[in-house]
Amino acid sequence: MRFDAESSVNMSTTPERAFSEVRFLTVAEVASVMRVSKMTVYRLVHGGDLPAVRVGRSFRVPEQAVHDYLRDSFIETA
Repeated sequence: MRFDAESSVNMSTTPERAFSEVRFLTVAEVASVMRVSKMTVYRLVHGGDLPAVRVGRSFRVPEQAVHDYLRDSFIETA
């Protein structure tokens, strides 16, 4: 499952406005929300499964992308 930045951000407004409304999470915050290790989050980011923005040597992940990833990851069991 791959995401692109546009799927996580409502682009019906101007790009500047859309990005200013996005709440970004640190890798540690994403790991806490997902209840996984930071290394797992880094693997998802580097694998292209979770979009992220690089800020210096750090990554920031759009909060909506985390929610979308979790929602789309649910599987039905018997």
